[in-house]
Amino acid sequence: MKKLYNNYINTFRGLSIEVWWLSLITFINRSGTMVIPFLSLYLTESLDFSLTDVGWIMSFFGLGSVVGTWIGGKLTDIIGYYKVMLVSLILTGILFVLLQYATTFNQFCLGIFAVMLVADSFRPAMFVALSAYSKPENKTRSVTLIRLAINLGFSAGPAIGGLIITGIGYEGLFWTDGITCVLAAILLLKVLHPKKVKVLDEVKVENPSSVYEDKAFWVFFIAMFIFGFVFMQYFSTMPLYYKEDHFLSEFEIGLLMGLSGFFIFLLEMPLIKWLEEIQKSHVKLIAFGLFLVALSIVILNLTGWVGILIIGILLMSIGEMIAFPFSNAFAIERAKKGNQGEYMALYGISFSLSHIFSHNVGMQMVAEFGFETTWYVVTAFALLGVLILIYLSRVLKKEKVNLNKTKYSN
Repeated sequence: MKKLYNNYINTFRGLSIEVWWLSLITFINRSGTMVIPFLSLYLTESLDFSLTDVGWIMSFFGLGSVVGTWIGGKLTDIIGYYKVMLVSLILTGILFVLLQYATTFNQFCLGIFAVMLVADSFRPAMFVALSAYSKPENKTRSVTLIRLAINLGFSAGPAIGGLIITGIGYEGLFWTDGITCVLAAILLLKVLHPKKVKVLDEVKVENPSSVYEDKAFWVFFIAMFIFGFVFMQYFSTMPLYYKEDHFLSEFEIGLLMGLSGFFIFLLEMPLIKWLEEIQKSHVKLIAFGLFLVALSIVILNLTGWVGILIIGILLMSIGEMIAFPFSNAFAIERAKKGNQGEYMALYGISFSLSHIFSHNVGMQMVAEFGFETTWYVVTAFALLGVLILIYLSRVLKKEKVNLNKTKYSN
């Protein structure tokens, strides 16, 4: 047991103090993000919106995310990642508190668009900061530590959120989200001010290439859009499925989603370290992760046994553990050839775009065809993403061959 514990602890060694601080800030911020997992339930139960209305609201959620991520990337390249992160956290806290006062369809569409525009400007800035605070050999593990913070926060958040809904009501979630964002901003101000931190990997490109001309990255972008589309069903249609088909309460749904975060917290870092050591292609690992997420959804149609929900969410968690860190690492490494903010923004936009379509299409399909058909269609879409990633692997291999030929010819 002691050896197992020491091996686990060793997977965290070598990461900079700045990465640990950034992880703590992310944990505080994510612990408070309780509204999002319960958003579809809040909109249908508290505001009496239809599934179609919820689908459109979630599209505005995604649209705000797209615009915010793009703006965040641009601002990161212009004014720097620190200022973007600080302002984003403070304004997000204020907007989350105000969002509870949006009660009509139009108000909520506008409100969620504004919240996500400001909140997701944080993402590209955070990834560029993470790259700067990490040694080149520690990039993937640094990303994994950030994800552990996200998932630990997300593990605690829904479980506590379920209790808050039961004890206080949904309005308590908005206040908690707002306060934790401001607390994260205060900590950022105290510990990661530019005068106090050490930059370990500052990348300056003399003539940066545009991300929009990087064909391989566009193939990667499409695959990540598909991955995001499939994965985000767990934050919109899936909670409704748990409630309507398996009659789980909000608290039970929170515990089930919290199980995923806790499972990832325990196993992700050792898993990533092991996968790094066996030196498999990042793209092939992402494809395998997406395949597991697809499997987690299609098995729900095999039986009505409630235990299948646990198996499904654990399969999804393993797929997420593999796909997210290595896709992050691939994007960060690829970004070194151009403007980092621009690259990380496009990476973030792939998920933001999936927000626009994933929740809306999922809701519309459930309303029209039911959960079973929806799960089959989503699984097929995920398998298409797997095939695209396999194609990307071949594109990168060809790119590498051409690069080597150019070197030898010179």
